[in-house]
Amino acid sequence: MSDSTIEKPVYYVRPDDVLNDAHPETGTVLGFWLYLMSDSLIFAILFAIYAVLGQNYAAGPAPKDLFEIDLILIATFMLLISSITYGFAVIAMEKNRVKETVIWLAITGLFGIVFIVMEVQEFSHLIHLGATPSRSAFLSSFFFLVGTHGLHVFSGLIWMAVLISQVIWAGGLKEENKRRIMCLSMFWHFLDVIWIGVFSLVYLTGVVV
Repeated sequence: MSDSTIEKPVYYVRPDDVLNDAHPETGTVLGFWLYLMSDSLIFAILFAIYAVLGQNYAAGPAPKDLFEIDLILIATFMLLISSITYGFAVIAMEKNRVKETVIWLAITGLFGIVFIVMEVQEFSHLIHLGATPSRSAFLSSFFFLVGTHGLHVFSGLIWMAVLISQVIWAGGLKEENKRRIMCLSMFWHFLDVIWIGVFSLVYLTGVVV
């Protein structure tokens, strides 16, 4: 009777650094870039819709009758300045200055809140004048385009508030929080670029033409 050999199973343990790197930085950033590309397509469609329907007033008010360009310029200034302050937050983050990073993020959030408040006031004023989305194709496309951008800014503000709390109470400027700050930076600057397009196509063109 021949002896039989029983092979014992061999187990391999991955290094801790591999286990802890379940979401590498390059993968997170790449995934967020893909999201921004899909969001760009959405806004491209909304811009195209406004370009087609933006002059269909249906005997209703035109942009010249509705838009207060001075207030829109102030709102635009608020959003553009918030992009600069976010840049200061990123610089502070790269220097591992937790308190300074939080302060600049909070300042950015304040500028964003002012922008949202001014946009809500604009919508409220238009509706009070009877310029509702159902009044004309122009107003429908206007509310849809500007409102979608406003919802993005609002979601960015919520994200910013959560991020500030994570930096303060959940590990400071650890790598995960740094990735989140960089992703929000891309999102916030993206919204600035979109707003420049909105301001140029909707407000400037509407007042000049």
